[in-house]
Amino acid sequence: MTGRKEIAQRMQDDGIRYLLTQFVDLNGSPKAKMVPVEHFEDVLDEGAGFGGAALLGMGQGPHSHDMMARIDLDSYTPVPWDDGLARFASDLFVDGEPHPYCPRQHFKSVLASARAKGYVFNVGIEPEHFLVTRNNDGSIQVWDPNNIDSLRKPCYDFKGIANVMGYLREMMTAMRKIGWDAYQSDHEDANGQYEINFHYSDALTTADRYTFFKMMTSQYAQKHGAIATHMAKPFTDRTGSGGHIHYHIADSETGENLFLDESDRRGLGLSQMAYNFIGGVFAHAPALCSVMSPTVNCYKRLQVGSALLGSSSGFLWTPAFVSYGDNNRTQMIRTAGPGHLEDRTMSAACNPYLAFGAYLSAGLDGVRRGLDPGEPNLGNLYELGLDEIRRRGVRMLPQSLAESLAELKADSVVQESLGVIYDEFVDQKEAEWREYHRQVTPWENRALPDDVLV
Repeated sequence: MTGRKEIAQRMQDDGIRYLLTQFVDLNGSPKAKMVPVEHFEDVLDEGAGFGGAALLGMGQGPHSHDMMARIDLDSYTPVPWDDGLARFASDLFVDGEPHPYCPRQHFKSVLASARAKGYVFNVGIEPEHFLVTRNNDGSIQVWDPNNIDSLRKPCYDFKGIANVMGYLREMMTAMRKIGWDAYQSDHEDANGQYEINFHYSDALTTADRYTFFKMMTSQYAQKHGAIATHMAKPFTDRTGSGGHIHYHIADSETGENLFLDESDRRGLGLSQMAYNFIGGVFAHAPALCSVMSPTVNCYKRLQVGSALLGSSSGFLWTPAFVSYGDNNRTQMIRTAGPGHLEDRTMSAACNPYLAFGAYLSAGLDGVRRGLDPGEPNLGNLYELGLDEIRRRGVRMLPQSLAESLAELKADSVVQESLGVIYDEFVDQKEAEWREYHRQVTPWENRALPDDVLV
């Protein structure tokens, strides 16, 4: 734990004059107040005040007492795009008590429960995102400053990455400046899509960093005349953006990777605990989907069907089947290395505090119950076809937000992982689905037969 005197000295050394006390709402969107550094002790002990009714899903009405955002000293982050400013991730309190509708506060309780069992959840994330511009009619298009990002298969293309080298270099330099090990960046599978990787940490730190990463992309993209979007699928004919998680459970005392077993009979280097964890994720996967892919748009990314649909490059890169395998990107869970799992279905639009908490709870339920996921799938699931997939008994993930919410309502483990946030989450997401379902889209007008239109 970092002490207040140490942080006060670091702020003085870093020339900090203002603080951002930042938390997230139900959707994981960062919210903040700016506070002069002279009031550091106030926001540490009492917090910065917010009216919760001004935000969706915070469990407050206009009559409710203030939510007080108290800064977490361990999250101290000098803001690299502006001098004299630092950000602290904050926890919400009401009347001096932890606010149960605070996603970060609740996630900490989930992590504390796991630590009491001797477990630490270590997570890395692949933050895919697009750079776009907005047209006069409100639509968006790929930000392509040199008009060269048009390849059908643009992934890793040198010209594509050179096209936005300024943005990527500034982002990576900034990340390294604040102590993150940003170790690679690339042009992803879709035109205008990029990824910048940073080293894994404990799940709370990674959730804090992913939130700040989104804040950073918005500011550095803006400097170049672009908009950074973490929308799951902003374009019909391009691959969507994931927040693929890489993870393992470690021993809370020794740091030993409890998912690692080089003598694994299945040859994947996974321990029995790792297999039981996968079994838990599989048991709760349909309900987990609602938290990992929490928007209507997310399900445009989780498509079942021809790999050619929804991506001009020829692949979706987003498995919609509940499966695991070796180092194989057609699976929901890929064994990226011994003791190292990756879930490829997590959406870039998730709230990381809620998603990580639900995922951990599901996996540990499998550990508690000794669930086995069965034998791994070692082939290309894209080539099998739906009939063969069904014959093998491989389940599909929900194909709409409404379907995943129905699964959530039937899953007590994932419900409990959300605590009191569950009711607010379901209410807001059902309202989102109803609003979406009422819309008449241009596609419908184009697709209707002529005799219906006349």
